[in-house]
Amino acid sequence: MKKLTAMLLAGVMAASLLVGCGSTETTSTESTETTEVTETEETAEVEETAETTETTEGTTYTVGICQLVQHPALDAATQGFKDALTEEFGDAVVFDEQNAQGDSNTCSTIINSFVSNNVNLILANATPALQAAQAGTDTIPVLGTSVTDYATGLDLSDFDGTVGGNISGTSDLAPLDGQADMLHELCPDAKNVGLLYCSAEANSQYQVDTIKGYLEEMGYTCTYYAFSDSNDLATVVTTAANESDVIYVPTDNTVASNTEIIQNICLPAGVPVVAGEEGICSGCGIATLSIDYYDLGYATGKMGIKVLNGEDIATMPIEYAPKFTKEYNVSNCETLGITVPSDYVAIETEE
Repeated sequence: MKKLTAMLLAGVMAASLLVGCGSTETTSTESTETTEVTETEETAEVEETAETTETTEGTTYTVGICQLVQHPALDAATQGFKDALTEEFGDAVVFDEQNAQGDSNTCSTIINSFVSNNVNLILANATPALQAAQAGTDTIPVLGTSVTDYATGLDLSDFDGTVGGNISGTSDLAPLDGQADMLHELCPDAKNVGLLYCSAEANSQYQVDTIKGYLEEMGYTCTYYAFSDSNDLATVVTTAANESDVIYVPTDNTVASNTEIIQNICLPAGVPVVAGEEGICSGCGIATLSIDYYDLGYATGKMGIKVLNGEDIATMPIEYAPKFTKEYNVSNCETLGITVPSDYVAIETEE
């Protein structure tokens, strides 16, 4: 009996030991599997985070710039635009900058190349460039600058300050009633005002049509002197100088590129020129109520930052220059014997 009891106790202990060993093995296996799953999830999360960071940091933007022609006002607007974007994005923004050399057809070619390259944003510097962009794409965001009147330039019948679609931008329109007041202030004895402009530029037509009304209310007789391109500019200017007491020139791109022609005709004839912007005034004018084109371009660049950061361009209203300055050409005023009031600022010219 004692031997039988001992054998039974040994069997029970052995069974308990086996059960205990089996339980320990199972727990260990489950713990190992749980650890492996946790490590795998953490590794995947780290890899995903690294990939997202790399993608975000590696984002670059290509911005196409179509500038109608090279002259100080448009050059300054382009530079201001580029500076604003570069300050925000640094090396992450790349510019494809092209100049149409005054040819509207070349603007179309440039815009089409931007569309083919699927750039992220287009800057259209001057009205013909904007018109080409309007015709070339309705999907890529387009910002205009150095554009006087968007309704006229884009043929909008119900313009309310926002173009809509894929277009917005900034306007270089200075108060035309203020420019008329300036002409009257500096040339009070004049009777006949020649309105000199390029008939191929819709915004030039808009400006001379508008200021004509203000000048006629002041008692001036106004006459249009339109030229089609630079080839007939000298002939038209000569006629205008012979028939006018003073000439008004709007922010006209063709004039801006050919101020020397006007200067060489009007100054010897003793006919003062009041200009729509600083660049033209420094080349052939006596005074202007002008904006700072660098500031205008910079403001356009600020709009570009919003677009590239995801803001809907369709909701962005056209923006205007924040300030206007009365400026005068010291040399031309002295030559013509024109006394300039103290609130005018001399245009700085390169020596």
